[in-house]
Amino acid sequence: MSFALIMLIGLLLDALIGWPDALYRRISHPVVWIGALISALETRLNRGSDTARLLRGALTVAVVIAAATLPALLVTMVLGEGWMAALILGLMAWPLVATRSMYSHVVAVRDPLRAGDLPAARHALSMIVGRDTRQLDSAGVSRAALESLAENTSDGIIAPLFWGAVAGLPGIVAYKAINTMDSMIGHRNARYEHFGKCAARLDDLVNLIPARLTALAFAVVSGRMGAALRIVARDAQHHRSPNAGWPEAALAGGLHVRLSGPRVYGDRVADEPYVNALAPDPDRHSISRGLALYVRAMFLCGAVLVGLAAV
Repeated sequence: MSFALIMLIGLLLDALIGWPDALYRRISHPVVWIGALISALETRLNRGSDTARLLRGALTVAVVIAAATLPALLVTMVLGEGWMAALILGLMAWPLVATRSMYSHVVAVRDPLRAGDLPAARHALSMIVGRDTRQLDSAGVSRAALESLAENTSDGIIAPLFWGAVAGLPGIVAYKAINTMDSMIGHRNARYEHFGKCAARLDDLVNLIPARLTALAFAVVSGRMGAALRIVARDAQHHRSPNAGWPEAALAGGLHVRLSGPRVYGDRVADEPYVNALAPDPDRHSISRGLALYVRAMFLCGAVLVGLAAV
């Protein structure tokens, strides 16, 4: 069976339909189910000495991955080969790809910003980023929205599709479990520094290749491939994340804007270096340009899956 075909079905369904609100109200969402398991385990196990927290965190990672992946593996084995099996597995992969929701969340920031409603744009931005958005100006809102678009294209779309194309439904499910654990417990603070360390390091590892593929996709469809790749080669390594700097640098180079830079998280100011520092700040129209580049990257991703499925 072609794993690429399964991922192509999931990608197309999500791009065309998204995850309908009616379906969410009825059965919620698989990532929410995974999150509930993570939360329950964290509440019971995140205690004791630093060493105990580290070991209990590693145990949590193993339990969550097993609980999420084993049912997917069993379903894959039961369905066997054939078009019907591929269709059913594609339907099951569908909610694990965030193509449409990514676009919608960024549009929710773009539209009020373009209309001059900065408070509404800040509020919409606060739904997709962790930083304090209350004091951001128009350029700051645009910059943060584009950074979120770049990072989440990698984490929410390219990475799940990559691991799904490699290992089928178990691959995409395992990736989403790891990525959800990182988002919930992979933080460097007093509560999660040790308990979430295994989850955070594993997330870095599984995003290593997809982040670089995302950067390449952005560069290829940007119309400024050479410039984008030069910015990636120069600036990606200076980002706080070993992976997020790649798609951010490619998007910054492709749009000829500067991204990253200092930002506020609660009462802490993170003095981060700029990506593509010599370029101008993004303006209120830059988000539309970023979304157009994102759409082209998704068409490229679909074309690659078609090619892999054909092979």
